[in-house]
Amino acid sequence: MKFEHCNVIVTGANSGIGLATTKHFLNEGARVLAVDLNVGALSGLSVDSLALDLSTPEAPARIVSKAAELFDGVDALVNNAGVGGARTLELSDDAFSDRGLDINLRAVMRLTRDMLPLLRKPGASIVNVTSVYGETGYPGSAPYAASKGAISQLTRQLAADLAPGGIRVNGVAPGVIRTAMTEKRLDSDAEYWAAMVEATPLGQIGTPEQVASVIAFLCSADASYVVGQIIAVDGGWLECRTRPARPASTQAIASR
Repeated sequence: MKFEHCNVIVTGANSGIGLATTKHFLNEGARVLAVDLNVGALSGLSVDSLALDLSTPEAPARIVSKAAELFDGVDALVNNAGVGGARTLELSDDAFSDRGLDINLRAVMRLTRDMLPLLRKPGASIVNVTSVYGETGYPGSAPYAASKGAISQLTRQLAADLAPGGIRVNGVAPGVIRTAMTEKRLDSDAEYWAAMVEATPLGQIGTPEQVASVIAFLCSADASYVVGQIIAVDGGWLECRTRPARPASTQAIASR
């Protein structure tokens, strides 16, 4: 019960990494305010939930108001909500790019800013979920990678600004994780499978739970001297990716 008596906010909590993170904190004793556009998957959990679109101007105020109503202070803020999309810049119109920036970057900046008065000082933690695409170049994802790269740098800047007051800020950069967002591409795109799965030294797809455990670690007292880090949860893909053992094929994907 590492997080007993702790109050945690998780965005993008209805599926994938966010849902796994919410469950992890609940299992370790935390009280969680779970935020997402849809909160149906959270039914049955002992969790406080709030359904809203994080890109709307009123979203941060609603989350802060709900948190102030529920909690006497916030111990951890997990900025997980995000949208994907594999498009080159030339195929990305303004609506597509703006949606990614609104959710992946602007919503994080606005919510973090407005939540600062409720974060415990000292002792609170902020964890931003970025991506390995925010740490290195990868073909065909310029708008998405740009938004995630901005989150990685925002994490470092916030760490520098907030650490003197006792608030630790870190990030996690997931690699290839099987979620509703990635599943269709993993099961249909042989080139993506070769580049992301076969090139991962561990040779396997990650799970949301594996990312959630690192997020929880960063929010815990065990990480009390960890500040401004972007921790890749990617099976080694970012630092030591390997060449695929053989040409990818639809049959190879189907066999998995």
